[in-house]
Amino acid sequence: MKIPKSTLAVAAVTALALAGCGTTSERTSDEPQAQSSKACKGADGKYVIGMSQANVAEPYRQRMDDDIKAAAAEVPQFEVKFADAAQDNAKQVADVENYITQQIDLLIISPNEAKPLTAVVKKAYDKGIPVLVLDRKVEGDAYTGFIGGDNVQIGTEAGKYVAEKVLPNGGNVVEIKGLAGATPQAERNQGFAAGIKANPKVKVIATASGDWLREKGQAQMDALLKANPKIDVVYAHNDPMAEGAYLAAKAVGREKEMKFIGIDALPIPSGGIKAVEQGRLTATFTYPTNGKEAIAAAKKILVDCGTIEKSQVLPTRLIDKANAAQIYAEENPTG
Repeated sequence: MKIPKSTLAVAAVTALALAGCGTTSERTSDEPQAQSSKACKGADGKYVIGMSQANVAEPYRQRMDDDIKAAAAEVPQFEVKFADAAQDNAKQVADVENYITQQIDLLIISPNEAKPLTAVVKKAYDKGIPVLVLDRKVEGDAYTGFIGGDNVQIGTEAGKYVAEKVLPNGGNVVEIKGLAGATPQAERNQGFAAGIKANPKVKVIATASGDWLREKGQAQMDALLKANPKIDVVYAHNDPMAEGAYLAAKAVGREKEMKFIGIDALPIPSGGIKAVEQGRLTATFTYPTNGKEAIAAAKKILVDCGTIEKSQVLPTRLIDKANAAQIYAEENPTG
């Protein structure tokens, strides 16, 4: 069948128009929209970004917001609005609905839990709002890009460290998990189990959920101490819960019996790096806040009319007594 030249010409012009402003990910013909072609107004535009945070009770999440704010201050076209869901899925859904009503230009979200936030994230995405998901995932792939650490890898590195360096001859571990339903909780648990597998003498004898919070981690550790007379290592899914566990053990004079390991390694006075340097934690693993990277991705989509990767995975590293002071100094060059 011969196709008329006029049809070919229209198709060519359409293809060039779509290519001119780019898309945020590789798209098939049945995908709902070419997001950046709608969102991008170039360097002369002004853009409102909505940041939906799971909670700001965790120092990690407050630091994420601070990093977003600092990075956005360097982009004159950006205004960022912040909403705190306070670990409430219904509130976070309402926060995103509000942003959609306000017709924001781009949504950044760190979901409290994956499943309850999936539908509203998809709703924003299907309405042509580019969506950047930070740290915690949603179900499916109805978003523009994910930026975060590899939590399975981080958990695996923590497990290997315990199995090979801390307890090479075996021992008892208690695990204090993050919020059930949040993807990092499941992935850090999964990775740690894989990491200790090579040393069958390392046993996880008890687990508890601290919901990422220092106070709850401390309360859960108090109960774990009463139920378990021999604990060699506490593996907590973040540094605040690890510090809470340390405080619980110290309150009953047992802190020297065990090692405490966390995740986040925030380079702030109350963060995990200082806790390692000062001897409360044995080790922590870096977990980037993704704030700077999120704003860079937003600029590429909105200002540069470019494309971003569907997934940007940021690296981790072990912080222990040997390198804590040096890394803290590197992260805080002005002191």
